[in-house]
Order: sequence, then C-alpha cells, then structure tokens
Amino acid sequence: MAVRATVSRFPATPEALESCAVQWGVAVTPFAAADERGQPPTTGAGGDRVPRCEHCWAYLSSHCDLERWGWTCALCGTLNGFDDETERRFQRPGACPELNSSFVDLEIPVDEAEGGGDGVQALPVYVAAVDLACSEEFLELIKSALLAALEALIPGSLFGLMTFSHKIGLYDVQGPIPLVKNVFIPPDLEEDGLPVALEDAMPLHSFLAPVDACKDQIAAALETLRPTSSWERGAASGQEEDTVLLGGRGFGTAMSALIEYLSSEYGSTFALARVFAFLSGAPDYGSGLLDTRRYGEQYASKGVDADLALLPEQIPFYRDLAAVAVQSGVCIDIFAVTDEYTDLASLKFLSIESGGSLFLYANTDDSTLPQDIYRLLSRPYAFGCVLRLRTSSDFEPGNSYGHFFPDPQYENVQHIICCDSFATYAYDFEFAHNNGFSRHTDPAVVQIAFQYSVIEPVKETSGNGSQSPASYKFCLKRRLRIRTLQYRPASNISEIYDSVDPEVVLHILVHKVILESLDKGVREGRHQVHAWLSLLAARYNQALSSDVRTPLSSIDIDFSQCPQLQTIPQLVFALLRSPLLRLHEEGVHPDYRIYLQCLFSALEPSSLAKAIYPVLVSYSSPDKQAFPRHTLSRAALIMSESPIFLLDTFTNLIVYYSSTADPSIPFPPPRDCLLRTTINRLKQDRCITPKLTFIHGGNDDSTLFESYLIEEQDVDGSSGFTTGSGFVAFRESVRNVAGEIIQEEIGS
Repeated sequence: MAVRATVSRFPATPEALESCAVQWGVAVTPFAAADERGQPPTTGAGGDRVPRCEHCWAYLSSHCDLERWGWTCALCGTLNGFDDETERRFQRPGACPELNSSFVDLEIPVDEAEGGGDGVQALPVYVAAVDLACSEEFLELIKSALLAALEALIPGSLFGLMTFSHKIGLYDVQGPIPLVKNVFIPPDLEEDGLPVALEDAMPLHSFLAPVDACKDQIAAALETLRPTSSWERGAASGQEEDTVLLGGRGFGTAMSALIEYLSSEYGSTFALARVFAFLSGAPDYGSGLLDTRRYGEQYASKGVDADLALLPEQIPFYRDLAAVAVQSGVCIDIFAVTDEYTDLASLKFLSIESGGSLFLYANTDDSTLPQDIYRLLSRPYAFGCVLRLRTSSDFEPGNSYGHFFPDPQYENVQHIICCDSFATYAYDFEFAHNNGFSRHTDPAVVQIAFQYSVIEPVKETSGNGSQSPASYKFCLKRRLRIRTLQYRPASNISEIYDSVDPEVVLHILVHKVILESLDKGVREGRHQVHAWLSLLAARYNQALSSDVRTPLSSIDIDFSQCPQLQTIPQLVFALLRSPLLRLHEEGVHPDYRIYLQCLFSALEPSSLAKAIYPVLVSYSSPDKQAFPRHTLSRAALIMSESPIFLLDTFTNLIVYYSSTADPSIPFPPPRDCLLRTTINRLKQDRCITPKLTFIHGGNDDSTLFESYLIEEQDVDGSSGFTTGSGFVAFRESVRNVAGEIIQEEIGS
C-alpha cells in the first residue's frame, strides 16, 4: 500500500491552509505490493483479532501507546482495555505483527459457508464477448488478443466465448469440434428480453470450459469467427437489404443477458467473473442503443457547448446495468477499437462501476490490445474490497476520488469491486473545527484499512506424489491490510511549501478538474485550474514578501525560493495543453477525452505526472545518457546538441534521432544497448503497454514527436487566458491574475 501526501508537513490551522493555497490530501494505492519507499508489509494471520478502539474503531498499530492493561488510540486518544484473548496474544509480541509495524497485511479466516477457505472452490472465470458487427481487421486483432489472453490465464481457469451482433452466439468448446448456439436479439425495444434464456440455449457448465484442457478447441473456435453481413442484420430486423448500411450491434441486450446467465453460479462456482467486451462501434440495436447523431456540427449551429453536451451519459442503461453486474459478481472490461464516435460517456459506467477498465484504440494497425490484455491478466488483482480512511480527531476526509462507490451506511467507507496493484484513489482533507490541530506538537495521524479477497491456486497431489493435469483447485482468501502514518503540523507556511509533493498536488488537481468538467464543461474546468495556480502564486508571494505593495513586475511566479513548487507551473500548463482539457474545436474527440478521464483518474501520481508532462531524456549515444531531463521545447533540443532523445509520454515511447545525428550512429538503436534496456524497463513498469515509435528527424515525419514540445504552443486555444503563445505568455497571464488577487486583498 503506497500512500503519498500532497504535503508531508500539514497546515496547523484553517488559516494556514487558506493562506498556503496548496491542495491538502493523500493518494492511496492500496493493493501495491510495497509502500512508497519500496518496503513490503509485515504479514501474518489474525486479521480478525487486531484490537480496535471502542470510540473511533481505529486499529491498534505500532504508533499506539501500550500499557499493562490496555492501549491508547493513536487517532482519538481513547484508553482501551485488553480482553483476555488479546492479553494472551500480546505475551508473545513476535506473533502480533500490529505491535511491531505500522504496515501489516493479515489473513482473515473465511467461513466456508460464505464461499471461502481451503475447502471451497472459487474458480477464476473469464468470458470474452466479441462484436461481430465489425470488419475483418477488427476480428483478426481480437483473435490475436484472445490467443494472448489464453497464454496468461492460469491453468484451471474457466473460459467462455460469446459473440454478439443482431444475435448472441454461445460456444461449447469442450467437445472435439466447437459448437455454437445462437439466440436472436429482438429489434423491438419494447419486447421483454430474449425469446430464449441463455441458460436454456446452452447450460452454463457447457459454456465455461477449463482453459488447460480446452485451449486448442478455444483457438479453433476463434478461427471460425466471421463478421456478420449487412443482409443478415437486415433480415433479422425486418428491413430491406438495400436500406441496411449500419446497425445490428446489440451490445446492451447481450451484456444484460450474459450477466444474468453468469449470476446463477455466483458464490458457488466463482467469486468474481471477468468479462472482456470487445466493441467496434456504438451499440445501435436492441436495448441500450445509443444515438451517435448527437456528435456533429449541430452544437455549433445551436450555440451549445459541445464540450459540455458530449460528456454526460445519454441514457442511464449502462450505469444501471453495472449495478446489476456488481450484485452478480461480474466485472466488465471494455476494449473499444474504433475511430468513430461510440459514446464512451455512456458506456464507461459499465466498466468503471463494475470494477473494470476502459480501453480505446483508434485503429487496428498498431494497436497494443494483445499486449494490454496479456498484462491485465498476468498481474494479481483483489476483489470485493473495502477501503476505509480514518484520521485523528482534529481533521477529517473531505472528498474522495477514484473508481469506487461509497458505502450507503458508513461515512468514509468505499467499496472497490476489482483492484490491481496500479489502481490509485485520492482523498482531500479538511479541519474538523476552527482551532485546527489543538496541540501543534502532536502528529496528525492517518490510518487506512483495506480489506480484500484474492483467489489462490491450491495444487493437489495424488497419493504417489505425482501431479495430475486436472488437479488444480482454487481457494478464496480474505485479507486485511492496515497502514498507519504520522504527519507533523508545520510551524509556518514556508515549512508547508518546502514539504510539497508536486506530483500528488497534480494528482488531486486532475481529479477535481475532471469532476468540474463533467459537471460544468471543459471551459469551466480550464478556468478552475488557471485560477488555482494564480491563487497559489499570489499566496506564495504574500507569504514570502516583506512588502505587501510588491509591484506586478516583481511577483515571483517561478517560486524561486521553493524548489518543491517550481515544477507546478509547467505541470499546470501541460494539463491545460493536454487533450483532457483542450477544447472540442481544437479537434479533441469526445471519446478520447472520456478515455483519458478514466485512465488518468486511476493512475498513481508519478505515472499521471508523466502522462501530463512527458519526460524527455537525451543520449549522446545508444549506450550513454547525456542529460536526465529536458523541458519540452525546441530550444531545449537545440541547446543540448545531443543526437538522440527518448520521450516518455506514458502511453507512448518515442525514440527521436535529430536530423544532425552522425550517420554512423545505428538507427534504430541496437537491442543490447542502454537505450533499449531503459525502454524495456519502462514498458514493464506500467499498467498499459506504451506504443514504441522510432523517428529519424532527417528522414521521417517528426510531427508526432514535435507535438509533445508544448512549451512553444498556445495554451488556451480560444479561452482567452493569454494574448501571446507558449509557456512564457502563460506565465505572464498567471502573474497578472496573481497581481490582481494581491491588489484586491490589499484594497479590502
């Protein structure tokens, strides 16, 4: 569990918080294998026996004061007594991890009646739902992706193959020849469901096949997949052949039926079923169809803000379906491969609210889909998670951010359906009363409890000790991870500024601006970001200036006396230049914006900072790094005089050879050089597969690389922050607004 705070020295009072203008909160990656310093948790059993405070229900930790007969809660100060069992346990401190570590991961006994423990099977279940209202190229990509997925699945997993178009296809691959049963989707939305239930068309035990025994048959079934033709879809919908140009993608009906199909075995065969839905366009048939006509020029003619109009969902169908999926133990990942408007604003809820992820690929040619799904299935994941953040009594959590949903009964309790080691969530803080921290010498305490389930394989051996192929078994394990941290209140604003973590500040700022954009539009989100940076600059100058009448030209917007703040203007500038906040008329596709919102709101702070402001490294040769980081400007390239640059944008890795590079330097770089080793390490270090591109400036089109050199680009399109262009003009606009804030407060 990695926890990073925006400031390591907390503001001591509400006045100090307002005066510093820094975001105050934490970013939490609960299922990370280690903490932010790389230290793993202390593990053990007895997660159900950790003593809890009778007042605030916090867990005992190594930060608590122990006495002969009890302990004092580190969060609220309540003195708690030991019961007899705890007293006996604590006579052997080595057997009680919570006494020796502030970061523990403890197993909780699971009652077999609840579907857990070593004696009950909890098989991993995976289903691929493939769109057949598609092109041949799309289908070839999906076949490659699913073959890669089969290699990543652990033996003993169950796998089902379903197709959808104007009909649903269920595949039985457990015999020598794959069989398919089709159920037609009624075109009339008023009809109540399918004419035949999927369970009646094919029993679920025939649909879900063991991967290890049926891998070849699954591959053979994939080879039989063909796109449905327009005349097939037209005949099904009762339309004339020559009038059917598009249509027949009954995604909503198919997903609804699949969830109901799987739900019958939830809690017996499986604890979580993961569905991979592959889409080539918007659902346009049956239940949940989406009207793609809302994307077009009509907003310009009607004077409607397209950035605001295209971000909300059209219909609540997919959000409601996600709630049904959660109750049925089904998690859905959506892989959309299309450059057409698909309305991900509506579809995203089916993935993120059921615990899944949303992926978008603009084309099939250079798609990283096979690598992405292999990574997704290769890394461990937790499910059925409950995340609870508690604080000491002087402050409390304010807003929470991320792909989880709040508990309907308890405050500050979030439920996470499915969570991997990259998934990150955020909280901001506020004071519980006007006095701030009542005793500035006492540390502020944050405790995060994360309870989760995992499925672990249990290999059984026969009597003679040999391993039989069909002896794989899985059991459900429940664990409790507890992390308790202390933060000292700052004695002045300079201490707050010196303790800032700019990546975490950006992390919380991005969460806030995404919500603002969804609520009030992209323009309002841009205004919020610019206004915050201007306020931060004003507060910084007020705090460090001895003369309140500082002239405008002397306002320091580079935070020259505080190294921790110096990268923030560049990060904010890059955020305003990113497709997340660029305007619709600048050519940002609404589906791509939605994809970035979903991606960015799940990234940990360092990855997010890289996605917002990419890292540019120079090399004097493929085996020698020249400089570890450059600003994103053409001037930086010219000044460096290095022949090779590596640009890491998180989603892309670009190797750029300058046009003046010595022809004797090998291009592309050799596979055994330092540059290649660095690239391979970077590719392994993230949740998605970055696309690798090699560009030689003297021979190739450099547009992709140059598009990331943002510091000479206009920040605002037509939003009116600056009258010039580039980062220099942006700084001046911030200086002007900061000066107005200072003058206004002097006047009042």
